[in-house]
Amino acid sequence: MTFTLLMCLLGKGTQVWKESGMIYDGEWKFGKRDGYGTYSVLLPQRKEYLRKYCGEWKNGKKHGYGTYFFSHSSVYEGEWSEDERSGWGRMFYENGDIYEGEWMKDKNHGKGIIRFLNGNWYEGTWKNGLKNGNGKFYHSDKGQLYEGFWVDGVAKCGTLSDFGRDDAPAPTRYPIPQVQHFHYDTVTDPCTIQPLCDKSNKHE
Repeated sequence: MTFTLLMCLLGKGTQVWKESGMIYDGEWKFGKRDGYGTYSVLLPQRKEYLRKYCGEWKNGKKHGYGTYFFSHSSVYEGEWSEDERSGWGRMFYENGDIYEGEWMKDKNHGKGIIRFLNGNWYEGTWKNGLKNGNGKFYHSDKGQLYEGFWVDGVAKCGTLSDFGRDDAPAPTRYPIPQVQHFHYDTVTDPCTIQPLCDKSNKHE
């Protein structure tokens, strides 16, 4: 590997890889990137550098708080641990979705919320990049909110209720009926319980 190195063991300096066109400019410690620095790559067709990462480093790896540009519209800003997204962070995906919450080893892990481009959102717990545990999923098109329990990205059990139905672009034909509870010890005659429907619809 051919590179140009302008640095000191402790302090600030610049390293350039001529073959790959990569460049690092920032702080060093004992010959490794350590502290705050910027990592960029060369775009041959434009003959200019594109910033890929700016933030904290430790022992030659991204560590601490920093921002990484995967592409023009795919960006992560948050905490890192040994070159992996770990801790709190916000991810702007190329398709327009946005996740904000906890990470571990480059995956959504812990508590977080993801807002989809179509207006839907999920807020709850994650494990290894998938919905796991308690959470809420909002269907913006129908104006419905699901609250329940997920296992490996699949909803297993929960309740569905209307939430913002009046403003939804494509609500269901009928609203979800409200659940009513009766206490058995307060009912003297079970036959006196009236049906939960409009009497006018009763067929004679």
